[in-house]
Amino acid sequence: MVVNDRDFVGALEKGLLVIESFDQTHAKQTLSDVARRTGMTRAAARRYLLTLARLGYAESNGKLFWLVPRVLRLGYALLATTPLPKLAQPILDRIGERTHEIATIAIREGDGAIFLAHSSSRRMISASTAVGMRIPLYCSAAGKAILAAQPDADIKQFLRHHEFPQLTPQTKTTFDDLWRELMKVRADGFAVSDEEIELGLRSIAVAVPDSRGQVTLAIAVSLHAARMTVEQLIQNVLPELRAGRQDLVSML
Repeated sequence: MVVNDRDFVGALEKGLLVIESFDQTHAKQTLSDVARRTGMTRAAARRYLLTLARLGYAESNGKLFWLVPRVLRLGYALLATTPLPKLAQPILDRIGERTHEIATIAIREGDGAIFLAHSSSRRMISASTAVGMRIPLYCSAAGKAILAAQPDADIKQFLRHHEFPQLTPQTKTTFDDLWRELMKVRADGFAVSDEEIELGLRSIAVAVPDSRGQVTLAIAVSLHAARMTVEQLIQNVLPELRAGRQDLVSML
């Protein structure tokens, strides 16, 4: 839908930009941090942050600001009205039962991906796999699976115009390393994140195309690295992911 300038609310746009500036690697930020990441002045960033704090979406200790759980209400509105999590849930539960691990589905959102649902399980893996959690594309299995399915020109533009923090000693951060990794993912038909996003966390994922052949979704399984090697992930978990993908594609 096209919105003309007269109906566009710039203040709302900037408030959302401030919220979006917080992520896994920027959980707590100063005024200067937020101003730099949003392109605002310090004065403007201060007004928006103080407004979010007054409304109960953020807190501060006088120097640092951080988001609080009330922000989850914004994401819940999407989860409650989107059929995808409901469609995927039985598939994720089946994968979880057969692998005895956590299966998740993630959707691309800008330079990251957001977990929409996960299999029912009593096993706690990591906060990084929680529903609503935003993960980076470049070092997560789901993110790499989605990114590798994009046209070459889009991948190169992404790699040239984003920063890639080294989250662990295993994280690839250079253009050449990431390009080679994504081309390998494309050739293999699956992606692995081997302690690249969090030490002790290992994941495998496959991309899920929609009816037009476009890819914004991925199904993944995450587990403690001590439970399976990468080779065991490929042997034991990948077939279940591929079967789940086939079922989900038939519904989309």
